[in-house]
Amino acid sequence: MNLEEIIAEIRDVLDEKDSLREEALKLTREIVRLSGDTIKALHRGETDKAGERLRLVRGKVEELKKKLGGHPDIYHTGYVQSAHQEFIEATLLYCYITGREFPSPGELGVPHGDYALGIGDFIGELRRHFLLCLLEGDMEEAERTYRFMQEVYEELTSLEYPKGLVNIRGKQDQARYILERTLEDLTRAKLGKDLEEKIERGLLKG
Repeated sequence: MNLEEIIAEIRDVLDEKDSLREEALKLTREIVRLSGDTIKALHRGETDKAGERLRLVRGKVEELKKKLGGHPDIYHTGYVQSAHQEFIEATLLYCYITGREFPSPGELGVPHGDYALGIGDFIGELRRHFLLCLLEGDMEEAERTYRFMQEVYEELTSLEYPKGLVNIRGKQDQARYILERTLEDLTRAKLGKDLEEKIERGLLKG
């Protein structure tokens, strides 16, 4: 082959990859948007709507994997990884709130590393659920959520791998900070409730 033919071959390959990249970017934006819609619906108590959105997200994730099946260099890029994390976060929150069993990475068709990073983000959404429970005065569910956050954090910190394999350390540090704040909030809420009950008992006696 002469150099002109080689350049033409390179151009054909890169044109195809560029086109696939644009399609992948569009799909990842849709995955992120629908995952966000799922999470918002869950926090509003709209579980049916959340389930519908999540099914749409899962379809987009499967489409993305199929489209990039022969292009691992595109599939394992940051924007695809970020979209997977949003999907995992929404899926885990949906399962927690609805009492369903958590699906494995294989069942969802996502890389194990992306799933691990999604677990880190899941802890943040559990905190939001915890705070909403406090606002509604549901102390029992708030405490149950905190205990579960502890369990998730302990499992997450068992993942100790080099940054080049999975960049999990940042998620672990963030989760620890979230857990500490949540414990502080729970402690204040319980003390406040105890004080309120003592005042009520005092008023009744008086």
